[in-house]
Amino acid sequence: MLSKREMEAVFRRAHQPNFNSLVGLRLVACHRDGVTIDCALRPELLNFHGVLHGGVTATLADVAVGMAITHHFGGRSRQTTVEMKINFLRPVTGHKVRARARLLKVGTKLTIGQVDLFDDAKRRVGAALVTYMLLETPPAKA
Repeated sequence: MLSKREMEAVFRRAHQPNFNSLVGLRLVACHRDGVTIDCALRPELLNFHGVLHGGVTATLADVAVGMAITHHFGGRSRQTTVEMKINFLRPVTGHKVRARARLLKVGTKLTIGQVDLFDDAKRRVGAALVTYMLLETPPAKA
């Protein structure tokens, strides 16, 4: 596993510049079984009704599991999402949303993670189950 500082470096490299950096995801903590990330709410992330867009919440859950896998394998993994089930439990308002990912099963081909999502008042706003496919790492160049 990587230290929080090493994971922050991986997180910056993996998310600059791309969709995740546009959303504004931030690594909060590394845990033995996963990671915690968050996202500050901004007007451009809200839907027509003034609450966080569900796609942003889903992105947070997806990235949290991906980063948990990266953390588990010490930064030496490549993976892609193959399935995600998310339940939105309440609208997200306030200043930020936080995702705590835990790896439930790490296999040789598939890895499954559970994500709990919270608003800044620490109310549960969602729950997700995300499955990733582990990709073969290309051989090192000689």
